Amino acid sequence: MAWRETLDPYRIWVSEIMLQQTRVETVAPYYERFLLEFPDVGSLARASLDDVLKAWEGLGYYSRARNLHKTAGILVARHGARVPRTVEALLALPGIGRSTAGAIAAIAFGADAPILDANARRVVARLFAVEGDPRSGRVERVLWERSASLVRKGKGRDTALAVMDLGAVVCLPNAPRCRECPLRSCCSSCLRGLQDSIPPKRAKKMIPHHDVVAAVFRRTDGAMFLMRRPSDGLLGGLWAFPSGKRDPGESLEDALRRSLREKLRVRAVLQSEVGAVRHAYSHYRITLHGFLCEMSGGALPAGEGTGWLPGHGEGTFALPRADRMLVEFIHREEGR
Repeated sequence: MAWRETLDPYRIWVSEIMLQQTRVETVAPYYERFLLEFPDVGSLARASLDDVLKAWEGLGYYSRARNLHKTAGILVARHGARVPRTVEALLALPGIGRSTAGAIAAIAFGADAPILDANARRVVARLFAVEGDPRSGRVERVLWERSASLVRKGKGRDTALAVMDLGAVVCLPNAPRCRECPLRSCCSSCLRGLQDSIPPKRAKKMIPHHDVVAAVFRRTDGAMFLMRRPSDGLLGGLWAFPSGKRDPGESLEDALRRSLREKLRVRAVLQSEVGAVRHAYSHYRITLHGFLCEMSGGALPAGEGTGWLPGHGEGTFALPRADRMLVEFIHREEGR
């Protein structure tokens, strides 16, 4: 892992943000490409949000990218383009919570700061046999106390890395590898046979599915019309086809016509369905149905917040994964 081979606070900060809710093997190629484009705080601060989102495209949880960009500006303006050394100063920055602040302070600066990310939470809960939901306020307070008790003076970096690695490689969510664990002789859960029940499994939630309809307006050169999503919403700041969710009992065509009237105040002729793709987001799944459309009067909006994706599908626009999949599907069909 390249971020383990550096003491550069900027690179460690970027890696910790990318690793929030994302697996190591997914992060690795994004991390390398991101740093090639934005090698330091100053270059990230000077970049446009579109460029940052484009570099992040496909990694998900885009608020992380927006917060990285915003924080870079703050660091230039208030901290001499340097990442702060203390947990308190780090906590004041967008997108950095208590565990991320502890990890940056410990790994980059050697601070004796505890961490409690997903791996650490599991390791600490099992090591001290802390029962109950680890995300509940009462249990979480206990886990922070226990995590802090593990940190020896002057060993903050070593402790943070060790706990992270133990959780990632040995103390696994399912079927922990207790026989290989260097802490097995002092792990309360292992000694009491509780390693499979601590922390308790969370009940699986039903993941809803939505049919979403998208309007594909094309120019004669093949370019496709896009609109920027609101910055404060889901997939904020990304560019996407004009779209809307189908209501129960509503046809796909009627749903798209309604959405275009409500959101763009335009009427369109739906020519044909050009493709459908499925994608799973963190809390729901969608099938995105794309319809080739033509205006039946009036004009598409123009100006800020609108754009045209080049016919070859590249350019600087960062698209949600489902919209990108639809673009790729259309191009594959056209190439046959």
